[in-house]
Amino acid sequence: MSFASPHADVELPDPGLHAYLFAGLGPAELDRVALVSAESGEMLTYGSLRAGVDGFAAELAARGVGPGDTVALLCPNVPAFAVAFHGILPAGATVTTVNVLSTAAETAKQLTDSGARTLVTVTALASTAGEALGTVGLDAAATLLLDAERPPASAPAPALGRFDPAERVAVLPYSSGTTGVPKGVMLTHRNLVANIAQLAPVLDLRSDDVVLAVLPFFHIYGMTALMNSTLAARGRIVTMARFDLPTFLEAVQRHRVTYLFIAPPIAVALAKHPLVDSYDLTSLRAIVSGAAPLDEDLGAAVAQRLSVPVVQGYGMTELSPVSHLVPVADGGAGIAGRRAPIAASGWPLPNTVNKLVDPATGAEIGLPVDGLSEPGELWVRGPNVMAGYLGNPETTAETLDADGFLHTGDLARVDSTGCVHIVDRIKELIKYKGYQVAPAELEALLLTHPDITDAAVIGVADAEGEEIPKAFVVTGDPALSAERVMEFVAAQVAPYKKVRAVEFVAAIPKSSAGKILRKELRSNQPV
Repeated sequence: MSFASPHADVELPDPGLHAYLFAGLGPAELDRVALVSAESGEMLTYGSLRAGVDGFAAELAARGVGPGDTVALLCPNVPAFAVAFHGILPAGATVTTVNVLSTAAETAKQLTDSGARTLVTVTALASTAGEALGTVGLDAAATLLLDAERPPASAPAPALGRFDPAERVAVLPYSSGTTGVPKGVMLTHRNLVANIAQLAPVLDLRSDDVVLAVLPFFHIYGMTALMNSTLAARGRIVTMARFDLPTFLEAVQRHRVTYLFIAPPIAVALAKHPLVDSYDLTSLRAIVSGAAPLDEDLGAAVAQRLSVPVVQGYGMTELSPVSHLVPVADGGAGIAGRRAPIAASGWPLPNTVNKLVDPATGAEIGLPVDGLSEPGELWVRGPNVMAGYLGNPETTAETLDADGFLHTGDLARVDSTGCVHIVDRIKELIKYKGYQVAPAELEALLLTHPDITDAAVIGVADAEGEEIPKAFVVTGDPALSAERVMEFVAAQVAPYKKVRAVEFVAAIPKSSAGKILRKELRSNQPV
C-alpha cells in the first residue's frame, strides 16, 4: 500500500525558477548579503546578484542564446556561479552543470550529449574547457569566462513570453554514475520550484541563517537544498571552492555560520579530527547530512561534539533531489511525537506519496504496527520527480512507471509513522550464501573503529567463486592489520555479515558529493 507524507501539502508556485527567486525581492532585501566567498571575501548583495543575473542574461541573449539552447556551466563554488546559473534561465536556456573535476574528455562527452554550444567557466578551468570545446568542434568563441573583464551587453535580454514551467527544462544535471554511465536528468522549472517549496517548512531555513556552501553547486544537492533554498529564504551563503578542513572550520568561526549541509566524509572529520577543538563553532544551530547514508554512531558523535542537532535526508538527482528529510525545526523532534534516529532518512516531503515494493515479487509492503517493515524498493511520486532522461526513453520507462512513481533502486524499510530508513542500493547488496549483506551497514561499523578514517565495502569473488564482503580501509596506524579489522567487525555482526577480505588503501574514491565510487574499486579487482 502507498503512504503519503505526514506533512500538509504546500502551495506549488506557478512561475519559473528565476521569477520565483528574484521577482519578489523587496527594497529592504536588496542590501542584504546573498553570497560571500570564504577565500577571497568577494561579496554580492541580493540587489547586486539580481542585477548581475539580469546582465548575464542580456549578454547571453546578445550571443544568440535563447529558448531551446543548452549552456554548460563549469565553475567551482564562487559567488559568480549563482550569477551565471540564474542568468542562463531568464535567457530562456537550460543549464547543464559540469563537475569541476571532470577531464576534458568527460566534459566533451557531456557537451555532446547535452547539445550545449556555449561553455561558461573560469580562468582556472579554461584549459580543460578549451580542450573539451576543441574535441566537439567548437572554438574559443564558445567560451565565456566569468572572471574576465567583458563589455556589458548593449541591450537588455528580451522579455520571455509565458511558458509552462512544467514543460521547460531548467537544469540538465548528470547522474553521478557511481554504478553505471552518467545520464542527463531533465529537471523542469516546476520540479526545482516545487522542491524548494516542499523543503521550506522542513529545512526551516531563515533569513538570518548563514549557510556554508562546501557541497558543490554543480551537484543537485548543493544546487537545490543549499544554494536555491537559501536564496529563497533570503539567507547568506558563504562559498567554498573546495573542501579543506582548516578553511572550513575558519569559515564557520569567522562568518558565524549557523547551518551546515554536509556529506558523511565531512561528518567523519567533524567527529574525529583533533583540529575541530581549536575553533569556535558555537554559532551552529543545525547540520543536515545527505548524498550517502550517515551512520547513527557517527552522527551522534558529531552532534555530541558540536552540541548541535544532526539530521539526515534522502534524495537523488531524479527527485530534484530531496524526497525525505527529518525536520530540522525543534532540533529534529520528528513527527507524531516520535524522534527519528539519526540513521533514519526521514519522512516523505509534502506533496509526495511513497510505496515500498518487494523487488522479487512486486508485492507492496505496508506500514508495520511497530518496529520496521520488511525491506522493499522505495518508489516516490510527486511534483519533484524528473521529466525523464535526455535522449533515453527506454531507461526513462524503466525508472518512471505509468502511475508517475519513480523507482529509486534503493532498498528501504519504513516504520509505523512513515519514517523511511534506507538500507542500500539494491544493486550494491552482497549475496553471501543466500544472505543479503548491505555494504553501508558494514562501512558505518568500520568507521566507528578509532584507527579507521574511511572505509568502503564491495562484494568480490573468493577462490570458490562465492561472493564475499571485502573492505577497503584507510588508516593512519601502520600497526592495524587485516586480521584485526576482520575481528573488529566479526565481534559485532551476524556470522554471514563478516568482512572476509581487507585491503588498505590511501583513499576511498568518491564523487564530489561524497558517494563511494564502487565501480572504481571493482575495476581494480583481479578478474
